[in-house]
Order: sequence, then C-alpha cells, then structure tokens
Amino acid sequence: MPIKRKGPRIAVVGAGIAGLSCATVLRRSGFEVNVFDKSRGPAGRMSTRRQGDWQCDHGAQYFTARDPLFQAEVARWQNAGVAAIWPARIAVLDGSAQTAWASEQDRFVGTPSMNSPAKFLADAQSVTLGCTVTALHQDGRQWRLASAEQDMLVDRFDVVVLAMPAPQAADLLREVATGLAALARETEMRPCWALMVRLPARVPVPFDAAFINQGPLRWIARDSSKPGRNGPEIWLLHANADWSELYIDASAERVADCLLEAFALHGGQKSTEWTAHRWRFADTEPSEEPAPGYIWDEASGLAVCGDWLNGGRVEGAWQSGRMLGERIATC
Repeated sequence: MPIKRKGPRIAVVGAGIAGLSCATVLRRSGFEVNVFDKSRGPAGRMSTRRQGDWQCDHGAQYFTARDPLFQAEVARWQNAGVAAIWPARIAVLDGSAQTAWASEQDRFVGTPSMNSPAKFLADAQSVTLGCTVTALHQDGRQWRLASAEQDMLVDRFDVVVLAMPAPQAADLLREVATGLAALARETEMRPCWALMVRLPARVPVPFDAAFINQGPLRWIARDSSKPGRNGPEIWLLHANADWSELYIDASAERVADCLLEAFALHGGQKSTEWTAHRWRFADTEPSEEPAPGYIWDEASGLAVCGDWLNGGRVEGAWQSGRMLGERIATC
C-alpha cells in the first residue's frame, strides 16, 4: 500500500509504458496521480489491434531487459501472466541472402497481447481514457488541462508529466514553456507504416521474424507465433523509416500494395485481408548526444519522459518514467 502523505497532485498525460512507469513510482511514494490518454486503452506504441477472431501487435514487437531493475519488473510481469519469452527464429534478409540472427538476450512479449503489461500497470492507477489533452493552462501555481472531448477539466494539478513523443510534447509546451518546447523540438522522430496481414494458411518460411535490409520493409513477423496467441495466421509488416517518410501521406491501399509485393519476395503471400496503421512518431533519429533520461523543471512543475529521452525501446521508456518519478518524489 502507498504511504499516505501530503504532496503534489500530479497529472500524467500519456498511458504508454513511460507514463505508467512514472505514475507507478509516484503512487507508491504516496502521491495522488491521474493518468490521461487519448486512446481507448493504455499502451501507446505497445498497442495491439483486434478485429473479429484475430489480433496483431502493430507497434513494438518485443522487448529485452538488460537493466537489473527492469529485469525485476519483467519478472513481475511474468509472474502476473502478462509477459513471456518469445523463442522466435529470427533471420536477417539482405537481397537473396539469408542468415540466422543469434542473440544471448531473451526477447519478451506481452501475453496474451503486447499491451498486457500496460494494462497491468494501468489497473493500479486512476486512468482516464478517450481524453485528448490539447492545451495546458496555468492557474496560479497550478495547472489545468484542456481536452478535445471535455473542454477544460475541473481538476487542478501541481505537476504535469508529458509522457508522449517529442513533437506532441513540443506542441503542448509551446505556449507555456518555450525552453522545454525547444528541447523537445530538437529530437527528430521518424514514421513507420505498419501492415497487419491475415492469411488462410501458414506461410512456409524457415523463420518467425526477420530484419530486412533491402526494399521498403525493415521487419516482418509471424505475430501468431508469439506465446498466448490463438487464431489465424497473422503477419506484421513494418516499413523502414525512409520509405515511410516518402509515403507518409499515401493511401492505405497504395501502402498495402507496395508492402505486400515486398513481402512476397521474402516468401510471404499477398492477401486482401489486411489493415494498415501509420505511426507518425515511431522511433527516434539516432544521435551521438547522451540521452538525458527525462526533463524536469521543478520551478514550473512541468516534466517530460519517454523512450525518445532514453535511447528508445520499451526498456528505455520504462527507465525514463521510473527515473522521472523518483526525481519528482524527492522534491
């Protein structure tokens, strides 16, 4: 049980892993925390799409755990039944060449879907879904949130944490914290087109997933090979960042035609059963600068966390939120 104590009332905007990690630390430290997210469910880029008898992880595909604290957290998820090791056969495809890809790191996925760890964390929080925060308004020494669905929210907060991609954070900070907005604008985030493909039979290829170094695709995966998945043969196709940028405003039909054609070159099959999703802010442009981990301005009570501040990946997002939560809790 959290320690009961007086302290700041905190709003976390964004119910991905970074935001939920931050909220978890703050709640355990005894603070009142409210989490807001525009989507119908928590998870951010660890989302899962469902329709009829099929599901597909169309964002993050798996995660690793190198940091001892994150290893302990993943073990907690495993014990709760919301994560498991994915013993996938992974290949690297480069033109006509194919090589096996070995890694000593275990690859984990959420079970029975990638968003399960986020749902697990969200269950312990006060989360408001379907709430698109459009502006921050200062009210004395506190903050109020405006949303597209409810106009100005009644509640006031001492601290606001933005747990979202850099461009979205910059937009919310532009009018109220120009310095923090400038820091967020320095980060370039890249798009990714995702195509979820339903097939009538198993694709006869000697791998469950593959990194691709040629053509429009960068990753393909037999989503139905992940633990806890039941249902038809499902493949996820991720386009590379350059191709996605070039075709960012293309129709879903055009994107599907191109990606399915490339998929067929690697042993896949074309299908009329597909769903496309455009991630505008999928990952971060590589940088030689050290990652700051998070941004915290104690004077204003504004903070930012996310994978883009900590090297990307699910582990980086969780660490960013945890570090920020610990920093706020010590103030």
